Amino acid sequence: MASASNPNGDNAFGYPMCIGVVGPPEPAVSGVVRFGAALTESLRALGYGVDTVELTDELCASGPARQVPIGESVASIAAQLNRCDAVVIQHGYGIYGGTHGDDVLSIIAAVRVPTIAVAHQVLDNPDPHQRWVLERLVASTDRVVVMSRAAHERLCRDYGVDRAKVVTIPHGGAPSSGPRPKRPSRPTILTWGLLGPGKGVERVIDAMESLKNVPGRPRYVVVGQTNPAEVSVHGEAYRDARVEQARQCGVADSVSFDARSYSRAMLTELIQSAAVVVLPYDSTDHVNSAILAEAIANGRPVVATAFPHAVELLSSGAGIVVDHDDPDAMAAALRRVLTQPRLAGEMAAEARRLAPEMAWSTVARAYGALAQRLAS
Repeated sequence: MASASNPNGDNAFGYPMCIGVVGPPEPAVSGVVRFGAALTESLRALGYGVDTVELTDELCASGPARQVPIGESVASIAAQLNRCDAVVIQHGYGIYGGTHGDDVLSIIAAVRVPTIAVAHQVLDNPDPHQRWVLERLVASTDRVVVMSRAAHERLCRDYGVDRAKVVTIPHGGAPSSGPRPKRPSRPTILTWGLLGPGKGVERVIDAMESLKNVPGRPRYVVVGQTNPAEVSVHGEAYRDARVEQARQCGVADSVSFDARSYSRAMLTELIQSAAVVVLPYDSTDHVNSAILAEAIANGRPVVATAFPHAVELLSSGAGIVVDHDDPDAMAAALRRVLTQPRLAGEMAAEARRLAPEMAWSTVARAYGALAQRLAS
C-alpha cells in the first residue's frame, strides 16, 4: 500500500486507495453527519476513493452514499466495506440502532480490512451498557481516533485503553477563503447547533440584560433547529421558554432565534460575521465540540463554559472560559470581547494561528495517512 507521505492516496498497485466511511444519515445527529460529509469530501480532494455507507432503520438510497438498514444484511454491508482498503466508522451514542447504538458492533465484527473508530463521545460517567459499547468498539477496531487531549487521557485512564491504540486528530473546520463579510450594524453574539435543554442559551439571555449599554447594542442570535429527539417528546417547549425568558428580561429586541437549515457556505459566512461565538453549555463532560472547532477555524473569539474541550483549545488565548455557575463571569467575558477591540483582535489572531491544523484538508490528510499505515 502507499506510504503515509503519498499525497494522492495511491496504493502500491497504482490506483487510488479506497476508504470506507460509515455514519448515520441525514437528518440524524447533524454534527456527526456534517463530520462525515466534510471528511469524505476532503479525502476525495486528496485523491482517495471513498465509499460511504449510511446506516438507517429503513432502506433508502439517495445521492452518492448507500443508505442501508443495519438489519438488512450484516453480510452485505460488510461485503461492501471489505472491498475498501480501510474503513472509518463514526461512533456516538444514539446515532445507530440498538441500545446506545450497539447495532453497529455486528457490522464491525464482520469487517476484515483495517478499521478506524472515530469516538465523538467519551463519557466521564457512562452507564454500564454505554461503557460496554465503547469498550467493544475499541476492542474490535484497529485504531480509535479522538479529537482532544482530554478525550485521549480519559479513554486511556478511565477505560484502560492502550495508549498506542489511540490517535488524536483534531475535529476539522471549514475556514473561509474569502474576505470577512461586512459586519452587521449591531455586533452579533452567536450560538448555533441543535437547540434543546443543555445548550445553555438561558445563560446568555440573562447576560444580555447587563449588556444593554454596550455601544452598538449587541444582539444575541441563536441559529439551529430544535433537536429532533427533544421535539418528539416536548415539542418546541425549550425554544418557547427561551423566547419568553428574553421577553421577561426586557431583551426581546436583542435576542433572535433562527431555525433555518444553513448550508456550509452560509454557516461559514454567519460565523465570520459574528463578533464573538458563545458556547454556554451545561455539560462539564464535552471532550469534543464541532462548533468550537468551526469557530476557531474561522478565526472568531470564543466565550465558553468550562467544558474540557473548551478549556484545552482556548488555553492559549483564543477565547475566555467561565465557570458554569457564574452568570456575572459570562456577562463580564462578553462585555470584554465586545468593548475591548485590542483583546478581541488578539483572540481572533490566536484562533487564526490555530486554524491551519484544524482545516479539513489537514485533518483528512491525517486520516488518510493513518489508513495507509494500517493497510500497508
